[in-house]
Amino acid sequence: MSNQNETNALPPKTCSIERLVTLQEDVEKVLAGQKTATRRNGRYADVGEVMTLQNRQYVVERVYSQALGELTDEDAKQEGYTTVEEYKQSILSIHPGMPWLPKMRVWVHEFRLIQD
Repeated sequence: MSNQNETNALPPKTCSIERLVTLQEDVEKVLAGQKTATRRNGRYADVGEVMTLQNRQYVVERVYSQALGELTDEDAKQEGYTTVEEYKQSILSIHPGMPWLPKMRVWVHEFRLIQD
């Protein structure tokens, strides 16, 4: 396990790792290596937890809080998008009526494929 202190400082999970990546489009991006992080309004995983997608395993390497206003194009690329604006439009289409508030905080879950 990496950096146990970081994990201890996190609040309890609000959901399970099985719900971390569920949209087919996102699953395909992860499997293709285009998506290495996902942002959620709650904490879905601990560092070191393993997510399985189509018999491939991904380990969660970092979990941290981030404000939407702090997002960069690099962050959007982790999510499988070219720019923050493209990512934002995708999120707003998935969650109709959700405001995009720069101060709103989300939980970032960064993961990588576990090689056989």
